[in-house]
Parts: sequence; structure tokens; C-alpha cells
Amino acid sequence: MHDSNEPRPHTGRRRNEAARRAILDAALELLADADGAPVSVETIARAAGVGKQTLYRWWPSKGAVLLDALTDRAAQDVPAPDTGSLRADLRELAVATFEASRRPPSGPALRTLVREAARDPHLAELMRTFTESRRAAVRRILERGRERGELSADRDVDLLVDQFYGFFWYRFLLGHAPLDGTAAELLTDSLLR
Repeated sequence: MHDSNEPRPHTGRRRNEAARRAILDAALELLADADGAPVSVETIARAAGVGKQTLYRWWPSKGAVLLDALTDRAAQDVPAPDTGSLRADLRELAVATFEASRRPPSGPALRTLVREAARDPHLAELMRTFTESRRAAVRRILERGRERGELSADRDVDLLVDQFYGFFWYRFLLGHAPLDGTAAELLTDSLLR
């Protein structure tokens, strides 16, 4: 029998990180497979193999879990490049963004979120927060390029960010043309022309 002052086995940071990872992965998978069905805290907890109280200990709401899951996956799938070249950084970010959007669970989860955000103001707010974090990544690349003299001071950075993501969302949602390496090259050339 353990002394009551000794920590129990399997507690602490490693287990918490494993549980956190299981929750984030479950949330993203459920969102990807939702097909219009609501994703609840209960379903996320059940899929992750944890209690509901565990989720509420780390996140205040279902939306916060979903936002964290999307942001975490985006950080894994689309790391912020810093090659020292504006052209290379923009192209790398476009390629990674396009590739992530074609892979499950990220692509299907984003499609579900966009569809559900039209009906749910809380998910719409989550979508705005998520897209702003992605816009910030492009803005940082452009501002670094400006500091190095690769982008003229008179170029409107916010308009360039709109063009980057306008291209992405238009092709992602309508599917009329590919999101691939060639598209990333064309977009980069167009933005820096």
C-alpha cells in the first residue's frame, strides 16, 4: 500500500499530456465525421476515454476544445516557415496549408465547421478566431519580408492576406480547381508580382 504522501503512479504531466492529446484528437475526428450532428462535450469525452469533468478542467466550453483542437492541428500540419526568403516562406506556407486541407481529419473538420458556423453563432465566433490565427501567420511572413526589403512599403499587407486566404477558401469550398504545389506557386507569384 502506498504512503498517502507519495504521488500515485500514472499521474502528472505525462498522463495529462496524453489525455489532452486524446481529447484534441477525438474532438477533431468527431468534428470531421459529424455530418451535421452536434459534437458535444459528452461525445468528445467518451471518444477520448475521459470524464466530462476532465474536459471542463482544461477548457471552459465545447467551442474552446474545438478551437484548441483546430489550432493545435494547424500548428502541427502548417508550421510557420522562416527560410529567410519571403517567396520561399509564402510558398511553403501555401503548400502546407493546401496539403493539410486535403487530409483527414483537418479537411473534413474544416468543412463541417464552415457549414455549422452558418447556423451556430458560437461556432461562427470559433471560426473567426481560428481564421484570424491563420491570417496572423501569413501577416508575420509578409511583415518579415517587408523588414528585409523584399516587399515594398506601399503594399497593403492585409489585402495580401485576404488574397492568400481568399484563394484558399474559394478553392477549398467550391473545389473547382486544385489546391496543390502548382496552385501554391501560382498564388505566390501573383501575390509578389
